[in-house]
Amino acid sequence: MREVDVLIIGAGPAGLTAAIYASRSKLDTVCIEKKVIGGQAAVTDEIENYSGFPEGISGLELSGLMKAQAERFGAEFITGGVKSIEKDGELFNAHTEKETYSAKTLVLAMGAYPQPLGCPGEEELRSRGVSYCATCDGAFFEDEVVAVVGGGNTAVEEGDYLTKFASKVYIIHRRDEFRADRAAVERAIANPKIEFVMDTVVEKIEGDGMVENLVIKNVKSGEISDLKVSGVFMFVGQSPHDECVKGLFETTNGGWLKTNDDMETSVKGVFAAGDVREKHLRQVVTAAADGAIAAMSASAYISELRGKIIPTRS
Repeated sequence: MREVDVLIIGAGPAGLTAAIYASRSKLDTVCIEKKVIGGQAAVTDEIENYSGFPEGISGLELSGLMKAQAERFGAEFITGGVKSIEKDGELFNAHTEKETYSAKTLVLAMGAYPQPLGCPGEEELRSRGVSYCATCDGAFFEDEVVAVVGGGNTAVEEGDYLTKFASKVYIIHRRDEFRADRAAVERAIANPKIEFVMDTVVEKIEGDGMVENLVIKNVKSGEISDLKVSGVFMFVGQSPHDECVKGLFETTNGGWLKTNDDMETSVKGVFAAGDVREKHLRQVVTAAADGAIAAMSASAYISELRGKIIPTRS
């Protein structure tokens, strides 16, 4: 069993920033990430609204810079997944497949994952034309016709990105106006490769081994029609990565972790940051802010603990 001051679960922008602030505070800091450093940000082709990068920056590059900055202050990054967490007196034990970490405080920054649409054919054709990541899979659709489902920033921005490869991109949205910000929408409107299909839902995804057709329905007229595409990208919402903490902390109905302004969860000594917690805006900049607050709150908590007798193990 390894003892640390701060254990951060998840290395997206929230976890990476928490690692910077915690390690810079001279705390023994370990960050565990089971997939890709940077989380969803790492597979975003271009981030143009993060402060300090007027020309924009790729999510992968920004994530690498954040990691390097945290490592410069002494943070350590471990590849692996946390299977379970338990409280042990004043400490928290986090069990991975290889090792157990005993931490004075935890920062939960597991992020979120794209929700499936839930229509017939989606699961059967997943990775066979059904995708949830334009940056990951866009290049497979060179000169093909594809569709994007959703009306938020992610859907509109990723639709614009897909025009680098696809000959045409349909953006299908169930309402008559977008939730995305005006700049993203205006850029998509100006793109000749994009066509908007409004007031419309996808009823079914069809194809013989690969996506070939979408059965779509206009929610106002009730008209059902076919839309021939080779791929469909889903951006209809997110759910929290709460597998290792389910049932341990107070959450909303959607499973998002509840925190106060100091990022403290319902369990003292455990903080949450980024997309895993209940919040209005899920962006790189808000995740980074959460991570900074969580780390400094964790530092204050450890200072409080140091006034007590803290259990140690031989």
